[in-house]
Order: sequence, then C-alpha cells, then structure tokens
Amino acid sequence: MSRMPTGKTRDDAFRHVTRVLAATARWLHIYLSLFAFATMLLFSVTGLTLNHPDWFGSGEAVTEDARGEVDAGLLGTPADDPDGHTIDRAAVAAAIRVAHRVSGGLGAVRADDRECTLTWKAPGYAADAVIDRQTGRYTLAVTRHGIVAALNDLHKGRDTGAAWSMVIDATAILLTLVALTGFALIFFIRRRRVAGLLTAAVGTVILAAVAVRLLM
Repeated sequence: MSRMPTGKTRDDAFRHVTRVLAATARWLHIYLSLFAFATMLLFSVTGLTLNHPDWFGSGEAVTEDARGEVDAGLLGTPADDPDGHTIDRAAVAAAIRVAHRVSGGLGAVRADDRECTLTWKAPGYAADAVIDRQTGRYTLAVTRHGIVAALNDLHKGRDTGAAWSMVIDATAILLTLVALTGFALIFFIRRRRVAGLLTAAVGTVILAAVAVRLLM
C-alpha cells in the first residue's frame, strides 16, 4: 500500500515549487527587461521630450522647395476627369520620389480639374507636391522638423505605418510582463515582502489620487 505523504515531504514539495516559480519569474524579469531595454529607454526619454518641449526644443522646421515635371499623360484629362480617378497615382508618386529622394508613406492624393496634390508623411517629416494637370509641372515642399520631433512622433505612433504600430503593441505587452514579473518577485523575498508591498501600494495610491484629481 502507498503511504500518504508526510508533512516533511509536502513541505519539501512546496519549497521546490516555490523555488521554481521564483527562478522563472526572475529569469523572465531579467531577460524581458534586457530584450525591451532599447524600447523602454526610447519611450522613457521621449516621454520627457513630449512633456517638456521647452527643455529640449523640437528644433526649427526646415523647408526645402523643388520643381520638376512628370509625364502629363499620367495625370488623365482634367476636363473629362475633374475628380482625378484616372490619375496613375503610383507612377506619379514613384517619379517624384525618385527624382527628389522623397521618403515617408504616401498619404492623401487630391485632384480637381486643374491640379493634383500628393502628400508624404513620416515621423518629423512631410512632403507636398502640387502638380499642374495640363503640363505635368509641379512644385515640391519638403519639411523636416528635426530629430526630437521625429522621436516624439515615434512615441505617439504618428505617421509611422503598420510596422511601428506593431512595435508599440509589442512594447506595451513587454512592459506589462516586466512589471508583473517584477511585482511577483517580491512574494518570494520573505524579508522584503511587506516593505515591497507597502511601497507598491503607496505608489498606486499616489498615481490614483493624481489621476482622480485631474479627472474631477
């Protein structure tokens, strides 16, 4: 007949499980923190630059103007197509992008019976081309806002595209896991447990009080 586990055996099993959980939480906390180090630093620093623009400055916008010409055949016939449905947007955008090294993603494309306007956007960057539909001649204005503005746009996810949106989502998940595993570790440090939980409680109460005060 099998014997019931003794009290010592149960205690040993409990301590073993506790050690495994503590080691797992510590491993996750350390390596998730290291993996997310660069993104945590980026979002921390840009949190300051966004909250205190007067400390860092966003730099003066620099605008460069250029002129050029595209094949008018790509622009359709204005008289027959005032809404610009026959404009070859991809070909026109590619021609201007190559000619002037325009970066960013192509955004709005607007047209009337006289002009066609293309806009490119990227963090800290904008380019606008206005094209005469009769002749194909255009003017291009490229505006750069500097590195601080570009980093701020990365923080906000402005004009960054789907790939950076995924980076923001992944960073949010990683930071959540780092916070939870760090909090879990305090339960395995008996001598620091009470002080750690009290510290977490105080921080939570302060944050909640400030948030409630602002929302009221």
